[in-house]
Amino acid sequence: MSQYKVPEIWENPANLGGPWGGLNQPTAGSRFEQTLPKGDKPFQLYSLSTPNGIKALIMFEELRELGITEADYDAFRIKIGDGDQFGSDFVSINPNSKIPALLDLSGDKPVRVFESANILLYLAEKFEQFLPKDPADRNEVLNWVFWQAGAAPFLGGGFGHFFHYAPEKIEYAINRFAMEAKRQLDLLDQELANKPYIAGDSYSIADMAIWSWYGRLAQDKIWDKAGHFLNVKEYQNLQAWTEKIAQRPAVKRALEVSYQEI
Repeated sequence: MSQYKVPEIWENPANLGGPWGGLNQPTAGSRFEQTLPKGDKPFQLYSLSTPNGIKALIMFEELRELGITEADYDAFRIKIGDGDQFGSDFVSINPNSKIPALLDLSGDKPVRVFESANILLYLAEKFEQFLPKDPADRNEVLNWVFWQAGAAPFLGGGFGHFFHYAPEKIEYAINRFAMEAKRQLDLLDQELANKPYIAGDSYSIADMAIWSWYGRLAQDKIWDKAGHFLNVKEYQNLQAWTEKIAQRPAVKRALEVSYQEI
């Protein structure tokens, strides 16, 4: 039984323990001056190959696969464990200090784009790819893009945190979020029972967004033994979809991107 008593007013404990315990703070904004490099490509991506980070990489590589040279990009590694995301230049692109962050330098003035789902939507609209024009079909894709944006925090910040990162194993927390993770996996498995892609007949940004989290989990490639713990192999429709996406040349390249160092 935990001896913790909830205080009347929360105060920052300074270091919560675990690998990320001393990194996050209850305040926003930059913590140090920083000059991020810029390449000569139309798009500058500042990221890391986390589940959220690989979404933009997949989209850029899919556009490259279509021969769209206007979508060429430079990728720079943001070492979130070192706190690069709290530097002044990065914060000027994403004030929320989360990867990925994107600068579109293709127009008359730079356009900043942050939040991984919005990066997918921005590029899909700009290049008219992987997002249907038919209103009903477009809406279905966006249903699933926004589902992923709302659901993944339960998976990453909830299950992944307490299963893998938390300095102590808390039974209630692991059970609570494992239950939700299993429900989400079951939802996807049921949806994929009678259609080839998550939003219907065509591959879209919804597949890119969801695969980056749930496909990688289905492969047991996010947190050590998390897929085994959640028995992801029981979701046969999800497994088949995961493998189909994984075999796409652009997806393979996205997972092998060589970042430039900042």
